[in-house]
Parts: sequence; structure tokens; C-alpha cells
Amino acid sequence: MDKREQMIRLWFSMWLEKKDLGMDDIFAENVSYTESWGPCYSNRETVKHWFQEWNMRGSVIAVSYTHLRAHET
Repeated sequence: MDKREQMIRLWFSMWLEKKDLGMDDIFAENVSYTESWGPCYSNRETVKHWFQEWNMRGSVIAVSYTHLRAHET
């Protein structure tokens, strides 16, 4: 498994476990993260806050690896 795949699997594990297991290792401080349906978060602290807030109200019960898309600049 390459490094990119490891990071994606870690990100999905965080959602399943509802815990920050290493966002600092995955996202740069100046990350721009866009949800699949449009909302965009403009830095790592904002992504962390959104993740924590979302997981207080919801739960991810399964993850599908069939439609992964990564963008590198």
C-alpha cells in the first residue's frame, strides 16, 4: 500500500471511529477541503472543527473505496 492510500484509509478510519487519529499528518496547515456536495473548508483547524462538529451529530457506518479521487497540486 502506498503512502497516498494509507492516508486515505486513515482519513476514512477517523470517520468510522469518530476520532482525530492524525489530521496533522494528512492535511497541510493551509488545506482546502471540499465536501462531495459543495461546502469548502479553508484550513486544517477549520477542517478539524467541522469534523468534530459533524461527528457530534452524525455517524459514518460504512465506507466504500470504489470511488476514490485524489487531487495533488
